[in-house]
Amino acid sequence: MSTDYQQAREALGARLRELRLSGAGGRLTGTQLAERLGWPHSKIYKLEGGRQTATSDDLRAWANAVGQPDVYGELHARLQGFESHIRSWRRQLAAGHRPVQDIWNIEVDRSTTIYAWEESVIPGMLQTADYARAIFLRYADLYGTVRDTEEAVRSRVLRQQWLHQGSHTFHALIWEAALHALICAPSVLAAQLDRLAGMVGMDTVELGIIPLGASLKIPTANGFWILDDRLVVAEDWHAEIWLDDADSVTTYQKVWNTLWDSAIYGADAQNLISKVQRSVNPRA
Repeated sequence: MSTDYQQAREALGARLRELRLSGAGGRLTGTQLAERLGWPHSKIYKLEGGRQTATSDDLRAWANAVGQPDVYGELHARLQGFESHIRSWRRQLAAGHRPVQDIWNIEVDRSTTIYAWEESVIPGMLQTADYARAIFLRYADLYGTVRDTEEAVRSRVLRQQWLHQGSHTFHALIWEAALHALICAPSVLAAQLDRLAGMVGMDTVELGIIPLGASLKIPTANGFWILDDRLVVAEDWHAEIWLDDADSVTTYQKVWNTLWDSAIYGADAQNLISKVQRSVNPRA
């Protein structure tokens, strides 16, 4: 978890403690406040200590319980401030995968140049519908989320229209391991690889693949996307991290450029994709 995020969460916790100790009806102990809210006693101290992230409902309940409902707006603004950077999957996927895809579509439509690094999956902008469907189902199983799979697939495929606008460029960098990963049926992966090979040479797509045996200047790590020079979205198991400060964008661009130096392109990339495809589907 980022230091800035944790500091913001602790600052919110300190504000909650201040409100508990200066409530309109007088000072409350943690136990008294927990009883008013019907919460476990431990939740009070986790929130105040910055060890648990409050929800909007938590903050509204807290403000009401300490007799200061008017401070909810302030508390909610604080929460939005740091949640705009750390977007937990639990909250994002509460209504399913489609809303997350729709938000991505908005950001992609605002962009003209996108850099993507994926070490374990084919980038969403290049996925077939069947491959995307398999990915969404795997994550729905993992997180126990709403299975709005077909809606999510349609939204992701819709985003790919961006590739067919001549003013756009998608710089995709993939680790070879992603080409082998059977996160879907072999036939689906074979079709996905066929589509990926067809992207080589497309005027709006620049595709690089880092072979498993390539010499690396830095370790491969979690995937990330850079949208123009304004936004980085990095993915982890607990959350997406959205970074819009210039220093972070510069750092991720440097990482991308360093990884790019280890990649192969053009006919070499196409030959590698075909080789992997034959191993997945010997008849190919």
